[in-house]
Amino acid sequence: MLELIKKVPLFTQLNEHQLNTLAEICTRRTYKTGTILFQEKEIGSVFYMVLSGSVKIYTTSQAGEEKILSICKSGESFGELSLIDGKPRSASAQTLEECILLTITGQSFLELLRNHFDISLGIMQELSSRLRDTNQQVFDLTFLDARTRVIKTLIKMANSHGLRKGTTVVIKLVLNYDEISQLAGVQKSTLLQVIRDLEEKQILTISASDFTLELSKLR
Repeated sequence: MLELIKKVPLFTQLNEHQLNTLAEICTRRTYKTGTILFQEKEIGSVFYMVLSGSVKIYTTSQAGEEKILSICKSGESFGELSLIDGKPRSASAQTLEECILLTITGQSFLELLRNHFDISLGIMQELSSRLRDTNQQVFDLTFLDARTRVIKTLIKMANSHGLRKGTTVVIKLVLNYDEISQLAGVQKSTLLQVIRDLEEKQILTISASDFTLELSKLR
């Protein structure tokens, strides 16, 4: 368990004793693709850390339309907000592929924050980072055109999930076109139009399992 916990950036500053204490309250679980971990407006009771795989965090409108807020990958955590403020979940979480997650119950999580300032500081830094990301998303939706938002989303996915070799980045497709359009804040038809344009210019190559982005041709 210790080797797994050490992979989570939030806990890299902990000493051996602190890591052992943390291991005692963590549970390692494997989840199948498409598993809903929690839903919006539920009372929060668990904190999650991703060891492998990816999880989408999203909201749903009254009409049933989804809006993806973020994708959590290996080393990232989620689910702490409702544990801290005691309010219902502000979003839903679902696995995009088979995932191995570490979980901590709400009570144990709050005790952890009380006893370890380094972890509390890490959580505050993570929440601050998400707030900055939200501010950037608002800016993008307000001031960037749809094409630019799509390209920026693809680059962000490349940075988070891609394997780079020179100027080429290969990204495993964990999202379908509907989900990518939600993440970019554009209509699916607009997304497909931009993708066709990028393919024609040999900037983007799509296969059944991944897509390749050629950065040298991206201007």
